[in-house]
Amino acid sequence: MAESDQETVVPDVPDGEAFVRDAEPFRRELLAHCYRMLGSVDDATDVVQETYLRAWRSYGAFEGRSSVRTWLYQIATNACLTALGHHSRRVLPSGLGGPEPDPEAAPEPAGPDVGWLQPVPDALVGPETADPASIVLAREDLRLALVAGLQYLSGTQRAVLILRDVLSFPAAEVAVMLGTTTAAVKSALQRARARLRDLAPAAGEIIPPTEPGARALLDQYVAAFENADAPALERLLRRDATLEATPFKTWFAGRATCVPYLRARILGSPGDWLMLPTGANGQPAAVAYTRDGHGAYQAYGIVVLTVTGAGISQIVSFHQPGLVATFGFPPTVVR
Repeated sequence: MAESDQETVVPDVPDGEAFVRDAEPFRRELLAHCYRMLGSVDDATDVVQETYLRAWRSYGAFEGRSSVRTWLYQIATNACLTALGHHSRRVLPSGLGGPEPDPEAAPEPAGPDVGWLQPVPDALVGPETADPASIVLAREDLRLALVAGLQYLSGTQRAVLILRDVLSFPAAEVAVMLGTTTAAVKSALQRARARLRDLAPAAGEIIPPTEPGARALLDQYVAAFENADAPALERLLRRDATLEATPFKTWFAGRATCVPYLRARILGSPGDWLMLPTGANGQPAAVAYTRDGHGAYQAYGIVVLTVTGAGISQIVSFHQPGLVATFGFPPTVVR
């Protein structure tokens, strides 16, 4: 066959520079969205990567019938719904049963089939804006109590609630994203709102992490823990404070139970713990390390506090050393 008779096939290669320009600004908010949907920063990161890969492959065929932002959210939301079909919901210990009344009880590990909620670093999902109102709203929508409550909704209800109430997409756009009708979206939203009211406590008197009072409580908590000072911890906790730690299903409610448990089983001696302040889920948090036999500190996990004007109302400890790297800290610290 003559060369002139051969058909030249030009592959449809996406414009890489144009794609990065149009799509990359939405990466942080997409990570926050996928985290709300999945309750896991690890899973959310994977889905965002998958979203951008799918979007890049089909960018050449994108016809602009919606905004790039809406298009990316459609891809990400449906990828999350697919992921939810393969995993159980993510929970905190308090989602598995009532509190343990005996502070001397040994913590009971949960079974391997339990999927634990994870915290998310503020540095990864915080909005890139100087607008204080936008920052506060983003933090409220990522609080642990809300994300934990979302996990009890069906995947579709979860998606509709987040897309409508958190991200303010019109009902008609949400219907297109999910391949359903506007009437179905409105119905799912009503059911989701009613369900979430029963599950997620109101924000109440929670202090934003940037307020001086919140940082002061975090600093005092860190000092008390590092000094193994149980009386100082008792002064920081509200009377109705709760304490829970993954991967154990045992948790405690009430200062009178939490403090004796911490004193007997957790605090150890001064210097056994090292805690470095950070932020997670729009709440004060600390990266926790424990001292090994050689005097170095090895990663333990992340501790997230809920603080109010009356003190610390909740401590959630995530014993997952790998999270330390996600928060941008080293696995080992030598002091």
